[in-house]
Amino acid sequence: MPDVAGSHLDDALLALGGTTVAIAEAPEHVPDSRGLYAVYASKNVWEELGVGWRDGPLYVGKVERSLVSRDIGAHFTTGKTGSSTLRRSLAALLRDPLELAAIPRNVTKPSRFANFALEQIGDEQLTEWMWANLRIAVWAAPESVSSLVLVERAVLTHLEPPLNLKDVPNPSRRLSAARAVMASLAKAY
Repeated sequence: MPDVAGSHLDDALLALGGTTVAIAEAPEHVPDSRGLYAVYASKNVWEELGVGWRDGPLYVGKVERSLVSRDIGAHFTTGKTGSSTLRRSLAALLRDPLELAAIPRNVTKPSRFANFALEQIGDEQLTEWMWANLRIAVWAAPESVSSLVLVERAVLTHLEPPLNLKDVPNPSRRLSAARAVMASLAKAY
């Protein structure tokens, strides 16, 4: 993996560990390009989520087209829980404090319950919570990055964010169990 092990990984880690912006400010600062993003929160938020505390991001993801479109248009927008891994993970961990109710992503054709959605009021509450408590940092991938997924995997291995379940050395059993509960609630809806 010379492409990843070299400057791309170092550059990505530097950018993702650097300046963060509030979600409300993100449209002004997040580029409309492919790259990686990292979601950050305070120590109190880490504890509220039950993921302990360490200095680093809660979640890291990749975007093949537009960081601003994926970050703001999906992860931080009401009605997008069924298509956002980040939103589903947060919803699972905040189910009790925010009184969130899981439903099938498509109630007219229920299936794929692991991709649950939330009832409208709960989805709105989750969005408000996210806007109030989360910040993001981004790394716009240069044209020379031929495989963004390799950079993402290397970053995930290095940072081990607790809300990522895939491509991290030690995925959270607590998060997996909480998401399974939400999936079963969506199935029983």
